[in-house]
Amino acid sequence: MKRRARGTNAARCRARGRGPGGTFRTRPRTGAALLVVLALALAGCSGKATEGDGKDSGGAAGGVKTGQGVSDKTISLGVLTDMTGVYASLGKSVTQAQQLWADQTNKAGGICGRTVELTVRDHGYDPQKAVAAYTELEPDVLGFAQFIGSPFVAAVEKRIDGQDKGLVLPQAWSANLLGSPYVRVVGATYDIETVNAIDYLLTNKRITKGDKIGHVYFEGDYGENALVGSEYAAEQAGLTVVEQKIKPTDNDMSAQVAALKKAGVKAVVLSAGPRQAASLVGVAAAGGFNVPIVGNNSAFAPQLLATAAGPALMKDYYIASSTLPIGSAEPAPKKLATEYAAAYPDDVLDNGVVSGWTAASLYGELLKTACENKDLTREGIDKALLGLDAFSTGFGITHDFSDPAAPSTRESVIMKPDSKVPGGLKVVQEARVAESAESFTFGG
Repeated sequence: MKRRARGTNAARCRARGRGPGGTFRTRPRTGAALLVVLALALAGCSGKATEGDGKDSGGAAGGVKTGQGVSDKTISLGVLTDMTGVYASLGKSVTQAQQLWADQTNKAGGICGRTVELTVRDHGYDPQKAVAAYTELEPDVLGFAQFIGSPFVAAVEKRIDGQDKGLVLPQAWSANLLGSPYVRVVGATYDIETVNAIDYLLTNKRITKGDKIGHVYFEGDYGENALVGSEYAAEQAGLTVVEQKIKPTDNDMSAQVAALKKAGVKAVVLSAGPRQAASLVGVAAAGGFNVPIVGNNSAFAPQLLATAAGPALMKDYYIASSTLPIGSAEPAPKKLATEYAAAYPDDVLDNGVVSGWTAASLYGELLKTACENKDLTREGIDKALLGLDAFSTGFGITHDFSDPAAPSTRESVIMKPDSKVPGGLKVVQEARVAESAESFTFGG
């Protein structure tokens, strides 16, 4: 297996990092300009150097082959998160849950006779910082247990596939990330998730054939991939989609609510963040615009229930996700909630805890398998993942990673905000896949 050694080019790049479906058609990606900027940022960091990195890259200490990020004593994983930007609350929960996993793993003896170390960088949902942080950490870690921001992951995907080849588990679910053997989506992609969410409204007769539905979505990979799902679901069910595209910095949804109300939509899909959810639901309720609103998995944070929008969120707002909520009474969520609260007593429980724990646990499973196979290299991790077709941590869904061109599941759990439940979400529909989501093909 080739390795990326610490040449002078790599050193310069690390220095920068320390500075400040049936998709019936492929939609133009408004994030294209962002990707060009990020590609330029990577241009000086993509070459292979020839100098050694001072670490064991192909040895077999203890009979186990090792490579980047693995020494005789440690296994290093990178964490690229957002703790100060759009997804600050979720990023913090994801990261702390992964640290909890690492602490528990090490307390139990580690993996393959080694302790697991997480190296964390907060990019604040800033594209330049995200790419710089990836560039800085990549030579020194086995892979990444977290990378928040699908546009940022997409910007480095060619480099990951072409030369780095370290497994990246994004906290992002864009179908544009499918197809890479090294960037693997854990859960249903946004398009499938949106199809399942709309099916929930159809199944419960909240909308019907001939209705208009609104879709408020972030520009870029996340929102536009979710829009593909709503358009597909609408075509299958005889609905019409009324679009409202926004930026991650748009926090006041008054104009969007007014436009959708005027258009006469009977329901709204939200593919944005928690701040946009609070504004959208709150403004709609204040204006007497009483329609169900469904959001993708990152469009909620339990802190919202303590705001003025709390009552409206609990009335007719729903979230689709590929996991049971942290407040579920099932054994696995209940155990994790107890352990997380003990480790971080001053922090709020939310579904970022579940998401982070699931990704870290998946990496742990792969490390154990790779150890058994005597190959703790990036190649060994990839082989372990391709052989994993039934992975579950007890959170309601079993994942299949045998096909890089497919998400690990097509199922979604539908949840509803409830301030009386730890984590603020309760299940209203167990994990299932809509018939239209089952027939959805990716690409096109």
